[in-house]
Amino acid sequence: MTKIALFQSNTGIDPAGSAKALADAIAEAAGGGAAMLFTPEMSGLLDRNTERAAGNLRTEGEDVVLAACSVAAREHEIWVHLGSLGILAEDGKVANRGFVMDRLGKIQARYDKMHLFDVDLPTGESWRESNTYRAGEHPVVVNGTPVGKLGLTICYDLRFPMLFARIAEADADVIAVPAAFTVPTGKAHWHTLLRARAIEAGLYVVAAAQVGRHEDGRTTFGHSLVIDPWGDVLLDMGEETGIGFADIELSKISEVRSRIPALNHRRPIPEVVSR
Repeated sequence: MTKIALFQSNTGIDPAGSAKALADAIAEAAGGGAAMLFTPEMSGLLDRNTERAAGNLRTEGEDVVLAACSVAAREHEIWVHLGSLGILAEDGKVANRGFVMDRLGKIQARYDKMHLFDVDLPTGESWRESNTYRAGEHPVVVNGTPVGKLGLTICYDLRFPMLFARIAEADADVIAVPAAFTVPTGKAHWHTLLRARAIEAGLYVVAAAQVGRHEDGRTTFGHSLVIDPWGDVLLDMGEETGIGFADIELSKISEVRSRIPALNHRRPIPEVVSR
């Protein structure tokens, strides 16, 4: 059994402040006995003012949040899944990029969000991630983490079950879903979709989320979750910031899959016939 921690944050528009909050969270998670900490999407900067945000974007080598997390992971000897940061890419666009760091603070894997959130909501909110961000091209599974094989996704990826199927077929044990879900879509779909993805794949889902009213004016849903392969919710952090803990028991995966071996029953789906 492996203890993990989740950081439910209310990230603002100051990366330096976020760096300190994350370093403190890493220390608290390690102090609580966690082998790995999971943080939300956009853990370093959450700012829908594109001009102001652009002034705070950096490359990996210059990013203060990434550097602070690496130092803290090494100091406290804990693995960290930094859910995502906005990182300046080589082509001038921005990558919504997640990082997995080992207990020495070394980056073991990166994942760029594949599905970008372009939508107009009934509340009047409009989001066009593709105006700023470039989409990732490949699913990623990280070997050798404290929770076994860890599959990486980010937020809106949750709505694309084929991505989760590919990760499950790569023998993942846990899929991370760091997020900054809006309140209307969170209330309607967050718990349902996360439980469905865990059940379909027959593995654990760990979803660290942003929460509350943010400096840039948006409000996020919270409810960071840990869900087991049967679809049971092991942790729901509600609407408060802070650290939550849960236990991952990898033997539960084979137990559940032996009861419902859906992964073994998958067949190639031919073209649909219209009649």
